[in-house]
Amino acid sequence: MIKLSYDIKNYRKDLLELANSGDTVIELGCHTGGTTKIIPKGCNVIAIDNSPEAIDIMEQLDDVTFIAGDVRLHDVLAEAFKITQKCDVLAIDLGGGYHPDTVFKVFYIWSSTFKPKHTIIRNRGLLEFFNSSKGSGEDYSSDEGYLDSYHDSGIPPLIKEFDLWTPSLKK
Repeated sequence: MIKLSYDIKNYRKDLLELANSGDTVIELGCHTGGTTKIIPKGCNVIAIDNSPEAIDIMEQLDDVTFIAGDVRLHDVLAEAFKITQKCDVLAIDLGGGYHPDTVFKVFYIWSSTFKPKHTIIRNRGLLEFFNSSKGSGEDYSSDEGYLDSYHDSGIPPLIKEFDLWTPSLKK
């Protein structure tokens, strides 16, 4: 399941509904851990953010693996991949209302790599696009937290922001 929201309360509510003890949760854009701290106990949490103010706070949290880095970079994704090759919940909150194109690209790369059961995304632009669009009647949908049509296709080489080809991470 893929869920979109903009309001932080809805985003956190969705996360609480989808994450269960024992799940692996990858949180992209954790900042100083406001959402990280409410993830159910017993979850294996990998939290990632590139803001300098996050480092000291996030490294003090128990039961959280924190990676200080930019989620758009191959090295950061590879570091997370060394920890786990799959996740149950992918939570993405990169600026809330800004840069829906970047948020979608990050979703595409991370979800096609980790194949989450569920993805939640907090971004006003994507939510506004979704709520404003009308389908053509073609039925393309995915039941998982990633897009079935892209799950093993890798990253097109024209996306220059990402130096990544997801099948290269496969063992």
